[in-house]
This record gives sequence, structure tokens and C-alpha cells, in this order.
Amino acid sequence: MIIGASSFASSLPELRQEVESIELYVPKLRIYNGTQLVKERVTELKDMLSDSNTTIHAPYFGDTPGYPRELAVDTARMGRTQFRLMQESISLAQDLGSGVVVLHPGKITGDRDDCFRHMVQNLRKLAIAAEDCGVILGLENLAGTDPSNFCAAAREHMLTIKEVDSPFLKATFDIGHANLTCGGDSTRLRNFVNELGDNVVHVHVHDNNGMPGGMYFGDSHGAPGEGSIDFSVLMELRFKRIYNLEVFTMEGVRTGKQVLSNLQQRTLDRYVT
Repeated sequence: MIIGASSFASSLPELRQEVESIELYVPKLRIYNGTQLVKERVTELKDMLSDSNTTIHAPYFGDTPGYPRELAVDTARMGRTQFRLMQESISLAQDLGSGVVVLHPGKITGDRDDCFRHMVQNLRKLAIAAEDCGVILGLENLAGTDPSNFCAAAREHMLTIKEVDSPFLKATFDIGHANLTCGGDSTRLRNFVNELGDNVVHVHVHDNNGMPGGMYFGDSHGAPGEGSIDFSVLMELRFKRIYNLEVFTMEGVRTGKQVLSNLQQRTLDRYVT
């Protein structure tokens, strides 16, 4: 297990001291002026992180306060600018040696079947771009408490990956989103995990109470222990790469790091005994 954290939790230098990997959250890296990439800032970022283990979180359809509207990308409705933004995240991953680019599925904004078809077509194009750069895309499951989200259920998440049919598009498993989709039911969450099979290339870790509420449909991104999730289910993934703490503070990162370390130790003890 490699424990990482998202760049919105703190400064990059502080995160480098605390975790083994950093997920670079592109919408708030300040490498864009509007929709234009600022090359000088990208160069500074590359110099700072040349010896760091990183992943990339590409722009998505963020409808929360503070998300830069010009960087909104709905993978079910992409134009030239949106494809360029996603290509730039993929290229950044190539330049930094990041193994995975996290991206979101599209939104249901009209006829569901049409939106799904367009999303699959767009994801196929992005998978080709990822292949050209030697990068894996990790399609994230979203929260079922927001009815406009595709890929909230594990079945649709896996169906989307199957339809795209590329070894360069796999799954990012977000346990917080899955908990909301499962209504906080630990048995349903365990079943969700088991449906993922061997498709997972990245994991997001955060906590919630499994219930809708507030402007984020219950998606509070709390530190492990602040909600209702039984994180032992993560061990059923048998996934040994990056578990990224998607929390908002360094205190949350440290708490989550301890929870994950304890889980890993209990798993090792079980095999030893």
C-alpha cells in the first residue's frame, strides 16, 4: 500500500514530508489563466516534483463554489476546449511520470441513453490519447445521491469501462462516493467492492455518513473516522498501489494515514498468524 493525499489538503512541500504520493488536483494548481495553460507555472511544478510520486486529477464538471467554471469538463458533452484541457492533464502526467490520471464520468443532462453513448465515445478518444502518452486513466465512481451522475453504481461503472474497451481506461474506486451510493450499508458497500474485480488502478479514501444532505449531496470528504464507513472493506480489493486521502486538511491526512496504516498492519498480522 502506498499512502497519498490530494494537493488541496495543504502545500506541496508539506505534503511531500507527510505522504508517499501526491494527487495533483489540476483545477486548483494555479497552472491555468482561464483556459490557457501557463507554461512557466508548469515548469515550476515539474522542477518542484521531479523526484516525487504523483498522480493527476483532471478537470471535471465541478458545480461547487470555488471551482473554476472555465475548467469545467463534462465527459458526456465535450468540445474542442474540453478535449484540450484533458489532453493537457494527460501530457502533464506523462511529463511527471504519473502513472494514473483520474477523470470523472459525464453528467445526465438530457436523454440518458444519448448522454451515455456520447460519454463512451469521448472516453474512447481520451483512452487513445492516454495510450499515446503511456498513461492509465482511472474513471472514478461518483455518488448516487446526485441523480445526474453516471457511474454511481458499480455495474454501470464496470459497463462503461467494458464499452470503452481499452487497457488504458480502468477504475478509480472512491469509497466515500460508494458509501453514499450504498446508503451507508456496509453489506452493500462490500458487494460494490467485489463487483470491481481487477479493474482498480487507484483508490480515493474519505468518509461520510452515507446519507444525502447539504450542497454536496452528503459528499463531505471527511477524514476516516468522521463518518460511518468500515474501511476494512478496502482490504478486499487486494490492491497494493496508491490509496489517496481525498480530505481537506493536514489533520485529516494524518488521521487517514493512521487508519490506513493500521488496516495494513492488521492484514499482515492475519496472514502471519
